[in-house]
Amino acid sequence: MSKKRILVAPLNWGLGHATRCIPIIEALENNDFEPVIASDGVALALLKKEFPHLTALELPSYKIEYAQNGENFKWKLFKQIPNMFTAVRQERKVVDHWLKEHNIDCIISDNRLGVHSKKVPSVFITHQLNVLTGNTSWLTTKIHHHFIKKFNQCWVPDVQDKPNLSGKLGHMNKDCFNIKYIGPISRMKKKDIEQLYDLMVILSGPEPQRTLLENKLKEELKNYEGNVIFIRGVVEEEQKINQRFNITCYNFMNSEELELAFNQSKMVLCRSGYTSIMDLAKLGKKAFFIPTPGQYEQEYLAKKLKKKGMVPSCKQDDFKIDQLLKTDLYKGLKDVGNQQITWKELFGIFN
Repeated sequence: MSKKRILVAPLNWGLGHATRCIPIIEALENNDFEPVIASDGVALALLKKEFPHLTALELPSYKIEYAQNGENFKWKLFKQIPNMFTAVRQERKVVDHWLKEHNIDCIISDNRLGVHSKKVPSVFITHQLNVLTGNTSWLTTKIHHHFIKKFNQCWVPDVQDKPNLSGKLGHMNKDCFNIKYIGPISRMKKKDIEQLYDLMVILSGPEPQRTLLENKLKEELKNYEGNVIFIRGVVEEEQKINQRFNITCYNFMNSEELELAFNQSKMVLCRSGYTSIMDLAKLGKKAFFIPTPGQYEQEYLAKKLKKKGMVPSCKQDDFKIDQLLKTDLYKGLKDVGNQQITWKELFGIFN
């Protein structure tokens, strides 16, 4: 009997959506399904490197461009909504065509709004049941719900009760669709090994903000005395490694290498993206967050975790290297969201 083919399609918005799909793809293979991966840009490039043996398909790009200035983030995003709707319509057509051409039996979409079908079971993954955009949050949330309702199930990678990781992002006052809290997803495993680095810097997220932060941190790290491993988050054909004084710099790493680097590091400096938070919670690591300027979701998560005494953070423009000393005063993320995912039960929707 041939295996059921599951289309797994993460949004190409930084690397977070793609990386949190890695354990899902592995679990599908372990439970006798055949995943088919689909995305665009760096997200697709990353998944192709992780799963060279799987069929990889290209989806239309949402063509999201970030503002150079964080204060203009929301308005630049609103101006691009027509582009997004065009991409969503194209996605629907492409997916309809793929169902026959690639014998797709079921769909898992991580925040790709048009990747669903009435013909096969379709699941949507998001940690944002409420989409924060300041005084327009009611509108962006309403638009998001309009799309989520087209799916059979919505998986939220968090726990339902408190303490949780996503706060008001992933929790609503009343459920208006079929929500399943599946527990945090991470491709990382904690290992008891020697720590070689005082600091791990891991960058991700859309341009130009990724590059702006990289340049700032490289300047600040000139005054840092400990050993640093610096992962730029730029997925290219070949891995490049540079050593300069106390800093070992990589353009990108695969999951295995990243897991090792995380475990070898005492502390992590990164964006407050939700996937990074899930990884840090799994590994019980101390961290310092610099949210992407103007990105309400990351600013909210950084503020929430700082307030709860878990992880310190600051604005990108305000960061100075001596602020890393604050991490010792915070308890880290180790006790949050330890729910185990029961994949077999979760994948029951596909049988």
